[in-house]
Amino acid sequence: MSELTKKSNNEENISFEDYENLINKYQFSAKELTPGKIIKGKVIKITPTHVLVDVGFKSEGIIPIEDFNDSLESRNINPGDNIEAVLEKINPKEGYLILSKKKAVMLNALDNLEKAYYHNSWIIGKITEKIKNGFTVNAGINAFLPDSHADVKSVKEPEQLIGNKYKFKVIKFDRKSENAVLSRKLFLQDEREKRKRRVFDKLTRGQKVKGVVKSITNFGAFINLGGIEGLLHISDMSWGKINHPSEVFQIGQDVEAVVLDFNEKDERISLGYKQLLPDPWENIEGKYQVGQKVKGKVVSLADFGAFIELEKGVEGLVHISDLTWSRKLIHPKKVVSVGEEVLVTILNINPASKRISLGLKQVTTHPLELLRQKYSPGSRVKGTITNITDFGAFMEVEKGIEGLIHISDISWKKIKHPSDKLKVGDEAEAVILSIDVEKQKLSLGIKQLEGDIWEDFFKRQRIGDLVKVKIVRLVNFGVFVEITPGIEGVVFLSELDEKKIENPAEVFSAGEEKLAKIIKLNQKDKKISLSFKQAQTEMQKLEYQKYTQSQDDKLTLGDIMKDQLKNFKSPKNLKKKGGKK
Repeated sequence: MSELTKKSNNEENISFEDYENLINKYQFSAKELTPGKIIKGKVIKITPTHVLVDVGFKSEGIIPIEDFNDSLESRNINPGDNIEAVLEKINPKEGYLILSKKKAVMLNALDNLEKAYYHNSWIIGKITEKIKNGFTVNAGINAFLPDSHADVKSVKEPEQLIGNKYKFKVIKFDRKSENAVLSRKLFLQDEREKRKRRVFDKLTRGQKVKGVVKSITNFGAFINLGGIEGLLHISDMSWGKINHPSEVFQIGQDVEAVVLDFNEKDERISLGYKQLLPDPWENIEGKYQVGQKVKGKVVSLADFGAFIELEKGVEGLVHISDLTWSRKLIHPKKVVSVGEEVLVTILNINPASKRISLGLKQVTTHPLELLRQKYSPGSRVKGTITNITDFGAFMEVEKGIEGLIHISDISWKKIKHPSDKLKVGDEAEAVILSIDVEKQKLSLGIKQLEGDIWEDFFKRQRIGDLVKVKIVRLVNFGVFVEITPGIEGVVFLSELDEKKIENPAEVFSAGEEKLAKIIKLNQKDKKISLSFKQAQTEMQKLEYQKYTQSQDDKLTLGDIMKDQLKNFKSPKNLKKKGGKK
């Protein structure tokens, strides 16, 4: 203070009249220098404790340096800066004016808060600390910011707000008590509504717009169009297939897109990026035809197949079943790799759904066709049993070529399951029964290696022959019998016995052996009908013939009469027995 009062101590004391003359000289009225009034000045000097201000009067004004340290304004004060302050006290004896920057800030703040409150405008404030249920905001005076009004969304990390300046709406204000309640949420909502109106007022479908990538998700990218975000779906990013939006865009990237659709009520804007380029699917049938062989690049693999890029934006699918001629489904990654160039055949084109079906195996000759050129039905081949099923066994004849040995072609003798005769890994020999390239079927047989037992049977047996059979199955219309291993016939109900039999299970049992007579032969359909009943009759005839043949053919008349008299009864005996002659 000695520096500030040095000049006044060296001067003589002035009268009140002289002081008034000085005020008039500097065009100050008593009213203008009323304590509590805001006056303007210019900074002329800064000391460690005070700031000297020229307010247009002979004596300078002084402001405590603390008023600036606590001020909302964080900028440094420099000589020459214009400044406002409140006149607190006039001290002509000391030769300076006592000013308060803090009170000037407070008065301006109260004016600004009052104006914002009644006119629904906003003020700037700095969040200084976290308190119970909210924050303290320096808006010239300390104001309260509730937690629920700190942001549009719930604030998870409150400490990140402290020390930052924001704009606020004033939702409560009392000048007398100098109390104010602020809302940053209402300001943000209001600003967002203004931006929304500005954006939607200019939008039209098909319009090109520019924006910045705000965020990226699995299904698309959100583009900031000036405060309002639009969705660029992954399906509208490229005419070709992409696995993730990050393959095309990055956060912060400038983007030009086309407005596909929008709804102001729901605040939704659908954008398109690929629509800026010509659709490569237009006139696709003029570029490609079914059956055509084309080159392409493998761009992605899935469990169900491989996607092949034929040109930029045009991709086709090679289904897993069209990768190889093998009957086994092989995962695409074992056949092709991403980036590999392949030759494929166009199987189908659907312009409406923008789909092309491709075939990789179709560019090569079917292995069965090559096999047919080497072998014909009846040829013998060797191979390895690769799989056993309930209906048969599969044998690999050549690399990638498997044939089916049906259960009925494994053995002439009836078997319950193919595993009774064959095991996976067995080396086996079989006869080629048929090669059907169109249906992709190769039929093999093992029992045919022994020849046709049916043909041999029909050469040996005739209708009327008596054969020993074994009952193998009982059915409601008769019984099935095994004549020889692999050869079966049927005995119908009417041929089971002289007596009528309605339920064969009540009379016969499986495994029982009987004599039967062949009564019908159908070589074409390999069907045989037999009869127990006729076999029994036949056996009776044979027994009678055998008996008659065993008697002596040279009997005399005396021998015959002797045999007859042995059975003759005398009349006496008859009378005694019967009482009459």
